[in-house]
Amino acid sequence: MKRFTLSLAALALTACSASLEAGVPDAKPHANAGPAVYIVNLHDGDVVQSPVRVVFGLYGYGVAPAGVDKPKTGHHHLLIDTALSEEEQQFAIPADEQHRHFGGGQTEAAIELAPGKHTLQLMLGDYTHVPHLAVQPSAPITITVQ
Repeated sequence: MKRFTLSLAALALTACSASLEAGVPDAKPHANAGPAVYIVNLHDGDVVQSPVRVVFGLYGYGVAPAGVDKPKTGHHHLLIDTALSEEEQQFAIPADEQHRHFGGGQTEAAIELAPGKHTLQLMLGDYTHVPHLAVQPSAPITITVQ
């Protein structure tokens, strides 16, 4: 009976895990893709209301607050209606309305956005806010705020 219960629990856990991943198609990079950040709950073309809840995903690295210099960790930065050139990625990410810092180690945020189309992209910065070049940024997505 004990073996049956454990098998049933393992089966339920596997099914639950598969259904969670199925709810976010292709959001999480594959294991051979290397470290990456991704937006968990929003997809290109979504129509949303403000404030917009954005859940940050990270694969292959850990989250640590700004100022904490620990290998293979960083904190999230959300780029809104902007992008960083290759040259700009060599320096600290600016802190303004288009470059939101989550230096406390936050893994989600509710952001106020005006009605209309907006692009969102997630990047991982190191302890000094410089983008981790080893961590792939999320693909930019376009959402429409009603």
